[in-house]
Amino acid sequence: MGLVSERLLMSPFKKEREKVMATLQPINQSSRQSGSAPEMLPSQRLQRDKDRQMVRGKFIFHEVPGGMMEFPFRVYKGDQIETYRFNDGEIYTIPLGVYKHLNTNCWYPSYDYKNDIQGRPVVSIAQKIRRCSFQSLEFLDIDSLATPIPSDIPSILPEKHKE
Repeated sequence: MGLVSERLLMSPFKKEREKVMATLQPINQSSRQSGSAPEMLPSQRLQRDKDRQMVRGKFIFHEVPGGMMEFPFRVYKGDQIETYRFNDGEIYTIPLGVYKHLNTNCWYPSYDYKNDIQGRPVVSIAQKIRRCSFQSLEFLDIDSLATPIPSDIPSILPEKHKE
């Protein structure tokens, strides 16, 4: 037995501690069975349903062009943890919640070090550097992106200036 556990057994408050522990019940034990999803408010259920709608788009990995990014993801308690794997430049259909995560949470700060008026050093975030993004193709015709441009459509190029 370790020193700490021996001290607890010899504590003069052992009987009082046992009485208190006997009266304690786990939180929400009667309202929820173990392993079931927690109760959600109707507004939370509505938001979860919106976050599960599928979005089609292109994954862009700014940090490692041409690379692959993999991460586990879960937003709502009770949902399964899913692992997502994306290759740079490829087109995927993903849930809206993952789309939001990629476009809002995948960045790291670049710090700026300055002195304030009294000459004390102050650290601030100079800019947010994006690691990756997901560009939605919902309003674009994806078939037109994969096919070459027909030759009968004129292309507009800048004119060369004569010197």
